[in-house]
Amino acid sequence: QVQLVESGGGLVQPGGSLRLSCAVSRNIFDFNEMGWYRQAPGKQRELVATINVGGVTNYADSVKGRFTISRDNAENTVALQMNTLKPEDTAIYYCSARILRNYSWGPGTQVTVSS
Repeated sequence: QVQLVESGGGLVQPGGSLRLSCAVSRNIFDFNEMGWYRQAPGKQRELVATINVGGVTNYADSVKGRFTISRDNAENTVALQMNTLKPEDTAIYYCSARILRNYSWGPGTQVTVSS
């Protein structure tokens, strides 16, 4: 079992930046992949970015070049640096940890991009 706790969400103007962090209660090397997903009102949860145990990253087309996922193996944290934010990035952002086909999720953190 694992606990994931996200932090760093908030209200930001278009073009601004936020950094999300996910604290993981156990060694992140236990997991095949760590990731960030988001869910906007009335929409399904969607992938934002993932990073695997080898450090290989994957991004949704909508965030490529603007978002960067990273992991700190010593601190057991995963971060998502979000730059040039757009109103369409508004959503609840969830941290995930995957072992094979099994996912664990954090409670989420709200990101609102609005002027």
